[in-house]
Amino acid sequence: MRSTRNAAFLAMLAACATTGAAAIEPAGAPGVRFEHGDWELACDNTRTCRAAGYHSTSGSDDDDAEAAGNGEPLPVSVLFTRKAGPNEAVRGEFQIGNPGADQTTDQLPQRMTLAMRINGQAHGKVLIEQGKWTVDLAPAQTQALLSSLTRRSRIAWTDGTRTWRLSDKGAAAVLLKMDEFQGRLGTPGALARKGARDEKTVLPPLPAPVVVAAAVPRQDLVTWPKARLDALRAALKTQAEDCPVLTEPGESPNEIIVRRLSGGKLLASTLCWRGASNTGDAYWVINANPPYAPELVTSYGAGYDAGKIDGSQKGRGMGDCWAFEHWTWDGKRFVHTNLGNSGACNGIAPGGAWSLPTLVTTVRKPGA
Repeated sequence: MRSTRNAAFLAMLAACATTGAAAIEPAGAPGVRFEHGDWELACDNTRTCRAAGYHSTSGSDDDDAEAAGNGEPLPVSVLFTRKAGPNEAVRGEFQIGNPGADQTTDQLPQRMTLAMRINGQAHGKVLIEQGKWTVDLAPAQTQALLSSLTRRSRIAWTDGTRTWRLSDKGAAAVLLKMDEFQGRLGTPGALARKGARDEKTVLPPLPAPVVVAAAVPRQDLVTWPKARLDALRAALKTQAEDCPVLTEPGESPNEIIVRRLSGGKLLASTLCWRGASNTGDAYWVINANPPYAPELVTSYGAGYDAGKIDGSQKGRGMGDCWAFEHWTWDGKRFVHTNLGNSGACNGIAPGGAWSLPTLVTTVRKPGA
């Protein structure tokens, strides 16, 4: 049984909440995560990469920059997605900030046609409708953006009244890291460092691991007498160094929930820690009878349902960014099946702007 890398998960939450510092996930983490300036990169274990950029988080250098009424730039983000392999195209998506009720977007027209301009030159338009804040960019627009982001550029979308400006700070470093991860450096298809190396030498895509989820009982709750739960609590403490409510003196005992899994195994869980915006539950696989031999799955759980542990956590209280993580029971163990976050906490959207995974799998139901 592999326990979660708690330090890596905390680092992912921190990355979700901040921008401006370069960072790569610790060695051994799936895929790669990298940040620089107002841009970030997440490449997953299939070698698909996603690069997201935002408005300037340190204020605009432009005297005529539009602001959200409080001196801040209007929130905007662009996402580039590229699969691994030779001659793969880049998909571009555009999103304006839609932070929620009673915010800037409530005052916008039902439909807006935004002109895209790079260094003063027109590059077509995008149509934005109320409630449909994300749109695909045309291939020519995507290519124009990619070409401009490897050097200093002024990038904006405007309806003539409001202007959303995309920062170029950090983009060149992020695109270079994407090329490096996918083995594109020095090829014609590279984004940041083109060359004559044969495109056939680019790294191929990797298949997503397949995990077959095991069936678990619908009526899974187990009722144990207090003496047995006390014995289980004592066993869990030996595997609970990251759970203050179990190990610190003076903490009131929390309820331990026991559920049936399969193969003679049970799942025990209890509240592990409390934070300003989140709580974390710990989950252990245990034997049905003593010795319980608890094996920790994670101490950052947020919920459990039918053989799946959810580890989603807010990056900050308003919930405009999240870190997500999941484990799936395969009949013998909980397999790590998903890891990532929703991008920087820049006021783009409730629940976060994008899905930026570093671990993806294909989960199949029993018998599928």
